[in-house]
Amino acid sequence: MANLEQLLKQQSELAKQIEETRASQRQSAIDQIKELMAAHQLRPEDLGGTAARKKGTTGKKVAAKYRDPSTGDSWSGRGLQPKWLKAALSGGKKKLTDFAV
Repeated sequence: MANLEQLLKQQSELAKQIEETRASQRQSAIDQIKELMAAHQLRPEDLGGTAARKKGTTGKKVAAKYRDPSTGDSWSGRGLQPKWLKAALSGGKKKLTDFAV
């Protein structure tokens, strides 16, 4: 019966073989797809994947809705409230509308 050390070594070797085989098969599939696309004069846009989609609003800046007049820090109103706003609101003296731009 094999001891733990030998089994772990086998496991490591098998994991390496699996990864090499996966990479080889992946590259083979990519090459095959490229050949078919060239033969039929296809572009990525023709396949209807992400390359065919128009860019949306992802990553675009949004105008600030709230600003701290003393520091100039701003917040668009999206996502979590920033620390400066939480701290100002926790005092209870100000409301969110007091920071509106």
